[in-house]
Amino acid sequence: MLDVIHPFATLTPDFVLDALSSLGLVGDGRLMTLNSYENRVYLAHLESGTPFADEHRAVVLKFYRPGRWTMAQISEEHDFTLELIAAEVPVVGPLTMDGRTLHEYEGFHFSVSPRRGGRSPELGDGETLEWIGRFMARLHQVGSRAPFVHRPAVDMASYGTEPREWLLAQNRLPLEVERAWADISQQALDAVASFDGLGGAGAGQIRSLRLHADCHAGNILWTPIDQPGAGPHFVDMDDCRSGPAVQDLWMLLSGERSERQQQLGALIDGYEQMREFDRRELALIEPLRTLRLIHYSAWVARRWEDPAFPAAFNGFGTPDYWRGQIHTLTEQLEAMEETPLVA
Repeated sequence: MLDVIHPFATLTPDFVLDALSSLGLVGDGRLMTLNSYENRVYLAHLESGTPFADEHRAVVLKFYRPGRWTMAQISEEHDFTLELIAAEVPVVGPLTMDGRTLHEYEGFHFSVSPRRGGRSPELGDGETLEWIGRFMARLHQVGSRAPFVHRPAVDMASYGTEPREWLLAQNRLPLEVERAWADISQQALDAVASFDGLGGAGAGQIRSLRLHADCHAGNILWTPIDQPGAGPHFVDMDDCRSGPAVQDLWMLLSGERSERQQQLGALIDGYEQMREFDRRELALIEPLRTLRLIHYSAWVARRWEDPAFPAAFNGFGTPDYWRGQIHTLTEQLEAMEETPLVA
C-alpha cells in the first residue's frame, strides 16, 4: 500500500457532523459509517426540531470521491433520480435544500438523503423477480425519455478497452502473468466487438437509454409485503450510465444455466407488463459480464491508495488473482459462443 494520506482521512465524525450542520441540520451525535467503497456514506440521527427531523429521524450523507465525477455528472445523476421519484419509481434520492441537492463543505461535495430500511431481495423467488422486473421497466420508461449529456456509457470503450490499456500501461500486473492476461483480455474484447450494441462492429443496432447501470442485489432494498411501501427500492444511483436495458437485468441472474433461465423469465414477465423488451439484447449478457470483469480489476487497482481497498480486497493484484482472471476470461470466451438465454 502506498504511504500516502487519502483525502477521505479528513472525514472524521466531527467533520461529517459539521458538514451536516452547514445545511442547518443538527445531528444528535449518533453517527454510523455505512458500507461503501467508492464514496463515504454515513447515517446521522437528527435532533428533534431540526429541519426534516419530523419526517426523517435520520439521514444519510454521501461524500463523493474527489475527482471521480464532474459537477455536471453528479448533477445529472441527481436530476435523473428526482425525475424517477416524480414518476413514482421507487428510488432513494437526495433531499433538496435551498434549491440544491449537491452541497460543498471544505472541498468535499456531498448529498443528504432520507434513510430507507429494507433487506436484500430473495432472488430465488419468482414473484420477487417479477416485481423487480415491473419496477425496472418503469425506471427504463423514464430513462428512455431523454439521453444523458454528461454521464458516460456502458460500452466496450469505457468498460473494456480503456481499463485494459490502463492496467497494462501502469504495470499493474506481475510480469509472470502479464502476457497471458494481456492476450486473453484482448481475445475477450475482440469477441465482445462482434456483438451489436456495445460499441463494436454493430454499434447502434440496439437502443441505448439512461440506466441504473449497477443493479445488483446489494443495490435493491426489499420491504416486506406486510409493511408500508412494500416491494423493491433502488438505491445508489452513483454509477448511472447510458446503455442497453439488459444491463440492469443480467446482474440479478446467478447459478446454473437452468436457474438463470428461470430467473430471467420471471424478470422479463414482470418487465413486459410495463414495457416491451428487445429480445436481441439477451445476446449481450455474456459480453456485458466480460466487460465488467475487466472494468472491475481496473476499478480496484485505481483505488488501491484508499486504505479501504487493501483491507477489503485481500489478495488482489497477486499472481493468483490474475491467474483466476485469466481462467474466468477463458470461460467467458466459451460463454459468448453459447446460444444466449431466451425469455
